[in-house]
Amino acid sequence: MQAQDLFTYLRDQNPLVQCITNFVSMNVAANVVLAAGASPAMVHAHEEIADFTPICGGLAVNIGTLSPPWVDSMMAAARVANDTGVPWVLDPVAHFISGYRKDAAQRLMALRPTILRGNASEILAMAGEAGSGKGADSRDSVEAAQDAAVSLAQTFGSVVAVSGPTDFLTDGVRSVMVTGGSDLMPKVTALGCSQSALMGAYAGCGPAFDAALATLAHFKVAGTKAAARADGPGSFQPHFLDALYTTQAHELADVIKA
Repeated sequence: MQAQDLFTYLRDQNPLVQCITNFVSMNVAANVVLAAGASPAMVHAHEEIADFTPICGGLAVNIGTLSPPWVDSMMAAARVANDTGVPWVLDPVAHFISGYRKDAAQRLMALRPTILRGNASEILAMAGEAGSGKGADSRDSVEAAQDAAVSLAQTFGSVVAVSGPTDFLTDGVRSVMVTGGSDLMPKVTALGCSQSALMGAYAGCGPAFDAALATLAHFKVAGTKAAARADGPGSFQPHFLDALYTTQAHELADVIKA
């Protein structure tokens, strides 16, 4: 499927996506998913996983604010998703900053997410390479993480998306770049986490590579539009939500570079 086709399908079907995400991103992620055209649910209690995860179109797992009960829920949801054919996205936020976080990310990665999405430093570290990330912020270039992304895709069978000024997407065989966006985007908290949530929604609409590509393109188009109207990070966020909502399917092709 083309990214434009998935965009149209998302708007028509309004897929339900389960977002087990961090405290910082919950509100932003929910609003991003809604503005884009899908339906978010921030259901994370372990006791609800068996009933709820199978009825979702997709699952997004974000390790930004970890605790043992949340890790248990993430692992359980990923296993249920695998068992019931629900595609899922892993966002290994700053997984290199502590042993506990690294272990959680590696355990989740071993369950072979449909899509792995992270910044360059996170992708490099996931592949066992040294990066220079600072907390959740990347200090490495997308170009530096491309080989690591391809290796991870080939090893785990996951589509790997590396976000940055120009995004890189690969399934281990195909690769594509996505341009556009704005340098204001990293200055608004939780937009990366929100991208992972939306990627979970798109993954419920079609093949993983195309779903990730549609998400990256949707974000880039909206970011470019929002930047043209914003004076800074504070005004960028509402303009970004509006731009996600008003983006049209044909605009996605403009930012995708084979």
